[in-house]
Amino acid sequence: MSKEHIGFIGLGLMGRAMVECLQKDGYKVTVLGNRDRTGVEEALARGGSEGANAREVAEATDIVMLCMGTSEQVEGRIYGDDGVLAGVKEGQIIIDFGTSLPGSTIKIGADIDAKGAFYMDAPIGRTPAHAVDGLLNLMCSGDKGAFDRAKPVLDVLGENVFHLGKLGSGHTIKLINNFFAQTVAMGMAEAFVTADAAEIDRQALYDVMAAGPLRSGMMDFIRNYAVDGQIDLAFSVDNAGKDVGYFREMSAELGLNSRMSACASNTLNEARDAGEGDMMVPEMVDWMSRNLPKG
Repeated sequence: MSKEHIGFIGLGLMGRAMVECLQKDGYKVTVLGNRDRTGVEEALARGGSEGANAREVAEATDIVMLCMGTSEQVEGRIYGDDGVLAGVKEGQIIIDFGTSLPGSTIKIGADIDAKGAFYMDAPIGRTPAHAVDGLLNLMCSGDKGAFDRAKPVLDVLGENVFHLGKLGSGHTIKLINNFFAQTVAMGMAEAFVTADAAEIDRQALYDVMAAGPLRSGMMDFIRNYAVDGQIDLAFSVDNAGKDVGYFREMSAELGLNSRMSACASNTLNEARDAGEGDMMVPEMVDWMSRNLPKG
């Protein structure tokens, strides 16, 4: 049986790495980028093709994958005369790998379903370096039959591929995960700066904290920058703030008043609004050093 023809929309760092992985495994891929053509040119050099718009990509392919930064961007590629929805075919599978609002995901899913096709959310864990080697964590949800059909190609991209239930569950879990991660990151950054103020060595603080139940990968990411100047988490303040903001919006839609997310959200947004949104999250240790002192 021949492999599916994949349409891939969104060739940022993660998307272009995923396309490379698919092409290495022998998949035919038609791509659609945005302003930066780096990923498009790389895919074309490996034998891929380029669609003129999202409708054309959907018309030409069996499975359409999107990897974009915001729900607004996803909706921009789904709707309109040149959107995926205009070109979708009965039985086709559309997968959103981004970190999107569950409410938007469910709305798009209903519109895709009305065309007899299937929409899945499959937000990503891990980095572009993992993506090239097919080692992502994929948090998939949506129709189980569509998931089973897509599983062979998902297994090419992911080391751990989960099916988490009804449509939107993947995005919900990803937002909960990222809210918690950024709350830990901001707390650890402040902990190091508080130690500085008390003239306590950062490594000494870490050794005590890491010896107990607080130890986590996120804690280590912040420690590696705070102590060694090493950035292991290439995730920007802009993106972190967006994800925590999405978590807060989702919580409100669920009838909840999220308390814990407010501190992380306010801190990240303060850094962003001061023009430092391009910083990587571990560099918030430096931001805390500049902004925690009174006066």
